[in-house]
Amino acid sequence: MAKKPRNRRGAGPARAGTAGQPAPAAASAGPAPGPAQGSASTGQTSTAQLTAPADADKSTAYPGQRFGLPQRGPGSVASMPRRLLALLIDWLLSMLIAYWLTHSQFWTIVVFAIEVYVLTATTGFTVGKRLVGIRTVRTDGGPVGFGWALLRTAILLTVVPPLLTDRDLRGLHDRASDTIVIRV
Repeated sequence: MAKKPRNRRGAGPARAGTAGQPAPAAASAGPAPGPAQGSASTGQTSTAQLTAPADADKSTAYPGQRFGLPQRGPGSVASMPRRLLALLIDWLLSMLIAYWLTHSQFWTIVVFAIEVYVLTATTGFTVGKRLVGIRTVRTDGGPVGFGWALLRTAILLTVVPPLLTDRDLRGLHDRASDTIVIRV
């Protein structure tokens, strides 16, 4: 006696029929017919509606979950608007310092690079990050350190990689240095 296949809910086969016969292609492939096509008269539903999607667990995931971070509040992954505001504050501060020191804004990128490198390596904060309440840490919770901060800053200065984020809102510079930006 052959066993009948069960759907994910364990309620028997998803569609009535004899075991061993494949379901008709029209009933299992493509979207379910709409009201104009007479779906009420057929009374059949597609199997896709009866089973949960394979990536159902990913739909409830939140940034930082795989690192054991909370969903909200202190220790959660910093949002992109907070990160951009911190970047803007750091850039404006670097412009002011560069102009004050050299009477030229040409040196802004150098001042910005030094500020981000030194402060991220030693404290995990830059001035902008401190003001908006976020911090850079290693994914294991430790400090960033000088070597990883140098790599992170070098990639950050190329502009585009920080914009390419993953599901944990980590840019390429964060992934390369194994860091994550969290709320304080």
